[in-house]
Amino acid sequence: MIGDAETKECQLKDPMDLFHSGQVVKICAPMVRYSKLAFRTLVRKYGCDLCYTPMIVAADFVRSAKARDSEFTTNKGDHPLIVQFAAKEAQVLCDAARIVCPFADGIDLNCGCPQRWAMAEGYGACLINKPELVRDMVRHVRNQIDNPRFSVSIKIRIHEDLKRTVDLCQKAEATGVSWITVHGRSVEERHQPVHYEAIKIIKQSMSIPIVANGDIKTLKDAENVHHLTGADGIMVARGLLANPAMFAGYEETPLKCIQDWVDIALEHGTPFTCFHHHLMYMMERITSKQEKKVFNVLSSTSAVLDYLNDHYGV
Repeated sequence: MIGDAETKECQLKDPMDLFHSGQVVKICAPMVRYSKLAFRTLVRKYGCDLCYTPMIVAADFVRSAKARDSEFTTNKGDHPLIVQFAAKEAQVLCDAARIVCPFADGIDLNCGCPQRWAMAEGYGACLINKPELVRDMVRHVRNQIDNPRFSVSIKIRIHEDLKRTVDLCQKAEATGVSWITVHGRSVEERHQPVHYEAIKIIKQSMSIPIVANGDIKTLKDAENVHHLTGADGIMVARGLLANPAMFAGYEETPLKCIQDWVDIALEHGTPFTCFHHHLMYMMERITSKQEKKVFNVLSSTSAVLDYLNDHYGV
C-alpha cells in the first residue's frame, strides 16, 4: 500500500546526488522481512542516507495487487528509496519498475542472492553468469522509464575469477547502470572473510559509483572498508539490525533508539513477530543470557512493553 497521493508531487531526493556529495553514502541493505518501512524510518533517524526495500519478485509484483500491497509500503518521508527486484525477464522488470516509479527513486536488480530457491528460479546470484541478460534488463528499464533521474542499479557477488566480475560490471556500466553494489564474496561463500581487495579492483576498473557490502558492523568498520576499497558507498545489513544507530556512531544500540523503534513500530502497526525480532537483534549486545531467556519468549506486544518499561524505563 502506498501513502497519500501527495508523494507524487513531492520533490524526490536524487540518489545520484548523494554519490556526488563527496561523502561516503551510508546505505541500509535490502533484507527479507526486515528492511520494511518502519525499520527504514528508524535508520533514517540515525544517519542512514539511502534505504532499500526487501527483495521483491517482480513477476508476482506485476501479476498480483495483493503482492503489491503486502510487499511495498512507503510514505512521504521514505526517501531516497530503492526498490529491489528479483527478475529474469526484461519486460517483467520494466513493468515492475513502471509501477514503483512514481513512489521511489530507483530500482535495483538482485544479482547476488545465493539462496537455493532463487538460483533454481533463475533469479539472484545466477545472473552474474549471464552478463548479456543483465545488460538487456538494465537497457530495457533505461529505455522505458521516462524519468532520467530514476536510478537503475545492480547488486552482485563476485566470481572466483575476478576478471569475469570486472567484465560483468563494465558491460553493465556501458548500458547505463547508475551504480553497482558488490558483496565481496562468491556464491559459495557464507561466513568466510569478505574479499575487500576484489571490491577495490572493481572500483579501480569503473567510473560509476561502487558500493561495498559485507561484514560491516560499526561506523569504524565502514570507514576502514571505504579506505581499503575506495568505495563510494557502504551498504550494511546485519550490522544495522544489531544496531540501527550504527551510522550515527553508536557502538551499541542506545536506549533512545529502542524507544524510537517502539514508537515507530506501534505507529506503523508493525506485526508482533517483526516488532519483537527487531528488538531481539537490537538488544543482543546489551542483555545477559538470563535476560534473553526471558525476553525472547515474550508473546505479546503488551508483555514486551511491560518488560522494556520495567527493565529500561522505556
